[in-house]
Amino acid sequence: MTPEPSATVGKVYLVGAGPGDAGLITLRGVECLRQADVVLYDYLVNPAIVEHAPPSAELVGLGHHKHGRALSPKEITARMLEEARKGRTVVRLKGGDPSIFGRGADEQEALRAAGVPFEIVPGITAGLAVAAYCEIPITHHEEASAVALITGRERDAKHESHLDCGLADFPGTLIYYMGVRQAGEWSGALIEQGKAVDTPVAIVRWCSRAQQQLVRCTLGAVPEVIERQQITPPAVFVVGSVVDRAPAVSWFAARPLISARVLVTGSPGTAEPLRDGLVELGAEVMTRPTIRVIDPPDWAPVDAALERLGEYDWLVFSSGNGVDYLLRRLADRGGDVRRLGGVKLAAMGSGTAERLARYSLRADLVPEEFVAESLARALVAEAGGRRFLLARTNRGRQVLAEELERSGARVDQIVVYGSVDVEEPDPSVVAALKSGEIDWVTVTSSAIARALVRLYGAALREARLASIGPLTSATLRELGYEPAAEASPYSTAGLIDAIVRGGLTRS
Repeated sequence: MTPEPSATVGKVYLVGAGPGDAGLITLRGVECLRQADVVLYDYLVNPAIVEHAPPSAELVGLGHHKHGRALSPKEITARMLEEARKGRTVVRLKGGDPSIFGRGADEQEALRAAGVPFEIVPGITAGLAVAAYCEIPITHHEEASAVALITGRERDAKHESHLDCGLADFPGTLIYYMGVRQAGEWSGALIEQGKAVDTPVAIVRWCSRAQQQLVRCTLGAVPEVIERQQITPPAVFVVGSVVDRAPAVSWFAARPLISARVLVTGSPGTAEPLRDGLVELGAEVMTRPTIRVIDPPDWAPVDAALERLGEYDWLVFSSGNGVDYLLRRLADRGGDVRRLGGVKLAAMGSGTAERLARYSLRADLVPEEFVAESLARALVAEAGGRRFLLARTNRGRQVLAEELERSGARVDQIVVYGSVDVEEPDPSVVAALKSGEIDWVTVTSSAIARALVRLYGAALREARLASIGPLTSATLRELGYEPAAEASPYSTAGLIDAIVRGGLTRS
């Protein structure tokens, strides 16, 4: 019988993260991460998936032989049990599916024996994901009525191998996991059993990740191809005639930013649309804020302005964060968007206008160029004798207010949110920059430019900088860093387009 857990014991979630694409984790997996106190994650897991965990969660990377000592399976299980016994909610995040070649059964047995409650959340395993991301039809009505998932590496202590059990006669597709270092053994065994040496094979590395690689060969050539092309794990091998049905370039590999790795900076709210747009075009995105958005130091001026909304002709938002903070405060005080019925709305840029649209509000004015000078020029005709309320952050230029006042407007400014710099560089970003693993870094404001240089300094020279517009580019140059691309128009869409035009070739 399973021992009864004590009242103080936490719960463990064994969660499959999928093959690599951050969008392939299940909704249940995300729900588990959002309530985690500690996340124990494999090196194969896309770092973007771990971002679903709350800021308070302890994130424990379990290492890899290339990046220091990897924890042994026994050490991982011990840490998992230790955290659960402290009453913490633990997510054991595993690449692929936790029950397929991931020692999931061993961890389940240990949890059950210790009386620790657990839940298993399945994930998409890489051997099945190749069907979608490489367009290899691993089952086919004419050629493959079955699929076998096979380990290419068995435990040394195993008394009897199951890899010589007539797999050559299997009526379908063979998919080998963990088979790079033992390629000569399993491919040779298949040939000895009667499998034709010219059987098509697809070697797929990092399936569904930006660095996905597909190499085609024949069964007899597998060991030589691995050595010649220096193929290293993680990889799966698809063996069978269905490999020949895959197109030369799959839908996944045809996207314009495939293999690009981009560091998206800024606050989480502003980073989200940029990240989503890049991912849609094939990039692998790491999001790390260089600033934190916080409540204003004093809500009193904001509350007073909300009480007088009917006195203003224009309400001007300079950012999406300003939209969120002002409208949330309005709701917290018992109001809603009907209070804005007699006020015209101006938005500094399409991103800010899109944020208004989330609240079913349409901007009356969005300037052609998304900078304060352009917005001021657009509002000058409306300025004389009119009253303007500017919702802004605690730092930034005063250009808009000064231009409007010179044109005869009466201007009130309220700080609806604050921004503070992140104090310490993220070690994973430092390592990725220095190793050349990041192709592009997005820079969406002068404040972010300064924060990036302060945090990462010379390591930024190992990547290309993409600037949101000329003002941000000028700041970068003042700091000694030349942008490789500049958005036009000065918007999220323009920034993504600039990265697409810039490609992956570094200057």
